[in-house]
Amino acid sequence: MQNKLQELTDQLYNQGLAKGREEGDRYLEQAKREAEATVAAARHEAEDIIANAEKAAFELRSKAEADIRMASTQALQATRKDIENLVVAKIGAQSSTADPAFLKEIILKVAERFSATEGSDIALVLPDSLRAELEPWVQASLAKALGAPVQASFSKKISGGFTIGPKDGSYFVSMTDKTFEDLICEYLRPVTRKLLFGE
Repeated sequence: MQNKLQELTDQLYNQGLAKGREEGDRYLEQAKREAEATVAAARHEAEDIIANAEKAAFELRSKAEADIRMASTQALQATRKDIENLVVAKIGAQSSTADPAFLKEIILKVAERFSATEGSDIALVLPDSLRAELEPWVQASLAKALGAPVQASFSKKISGGFTIGPKDGSYFVSMTDKTFEDLICEYLRPVTRKLLFGE
């Protein structure tokens, strides 16, 4: 009887142990699956975070590079423009439109052509700052060279150069500092750009 009881006890124990082991294995398997699912979800979320961070970093870098390119292009264009302006201003300053000897030579050539084609008396407007040097020359040498009187007036509005036209004022040709500078700027800028920048 005791053997039977021992057998029964052992059988119950073994069955309980087997059932407990089986249930434990099931729980362990379920825990493994849940852990794997959690790890997979975490890995997927980490990959999404990394991909989003890389995309944001790429977009930020692209935007920064575009901004830098635009800023450097604008700075380069502004610098080129400044260099062109300096060159043009230097050439304009060297054109000597405020030099009396240069002006006398130019005025004489223009006036000779002007009086030959127009056949009328000439009126000049000259820089007031050069009155002392130019007024006697206009009244004597220029009038003699043209064989006709020349009316000359002097203006503080002209710093260099002159305007010339018929005495009746029907029109005039301007050869002042401003018109020389405009002419130089118009034709010199492409040449200057090519010389300075190879464009």
